[in-house]
Amino acid sequence: MSTFHHEITPLTPHDCFMVFNRQKKDFDFPIHFHDEYEINFIENAKGARRVVGDSNEAIDYLELTLVGPNLPHAWLAYQSDKDDIHEITIQFHRDLFDNNLLQRNQLNQIKDLLERSTRGVVFSKETIEKIKPRLIALTQKSGFESVIELIAILHELSISNESRLLTSGAFSSEKVSFKSRRIEKAFEFMRVNYHKDISLEDIAQEVNMAEVSFSRFIKKRTGKTFIDSLNDIRLGHATRLLIDTSLTISEISFKCGYNNLSYFNRVFKKKYSITPKEFRDNYTGTKTFV
Repeated sequence: MSTFHHEITPLTPHDCFMVFNRQKKDFDFPIHFHDEYEINFIENAKGARRVVGDSNEAIDYLELTLVGPNLPHAWLAYQSDKDDIHEITIQFHRDLFDNNLLQRNQLNQIKDLLERSTRGVVFSKETIEKIKPRLIALTQKSGFESVIELIAILHELSISNESRLLTSGAFSSEKVSFKSRRIEKAFEFMRVNYHKDISLEDIAQEVNMAEVSFSRFIKKRTGKTFIDSLNDIRLGHATRLLIDTSLTISEISFKCGYNNLSYFNRVFKKKYSITPKEFRDNYTGTKTFV
């Protein structure tokens, strides 16, 4: 059974969104997911652990993330003697914006942002400082004005060049569009066959390209090599198995296409900076719902 708690948020079908403005001394909610999008701003909790999918990092003094629907997340391992953590949480329905509306040129960047949020997006300090006054203003607005302000916030975040994805592609259940049929076909092939021995020749044939051409093409379109992309998919599945099963690390290695345990450990540590065992122990230590 899943490690993650399925949260039923207080957002009703009649609301566009809900905003919560809190002062608190700790984070007491377990790793969870919900059907809605969530923007989370946190101030004064430097050193707390942000868990989003298979990402587990210490946060800084200012924190701002956008988490997509059904992506497990939590902030953990921080406690203060007084209520000095400032947290603003915004939750909005996944169908708040009609897909046809998002296809329009003026909203296309928001569409891209929401697609990226399926892997979790974290923003830079500079972006947070710029958006913070708008987040505070939103907590004081209601009705139509509040909806316009939310759209303005999403627009500002969508044009920010200072953000990064948190979760590996395979961990998220949602697919991200690469705006290329060949790249999407290649990734679909890797998602289906990740547990097998896949070569550059295999995938180049799948998309009807020469090996050298495909190698350059995937690097240009995604910023990653074929091997890095395949490892991301395999490691995403591995993290799921580490969290949700009692399989041994050796069994997980083989199930995810790694025939060499030492290589699996090395690739895993390179990506996550910890070993598979340490990764599993981190989640076991925060596990509340089983």
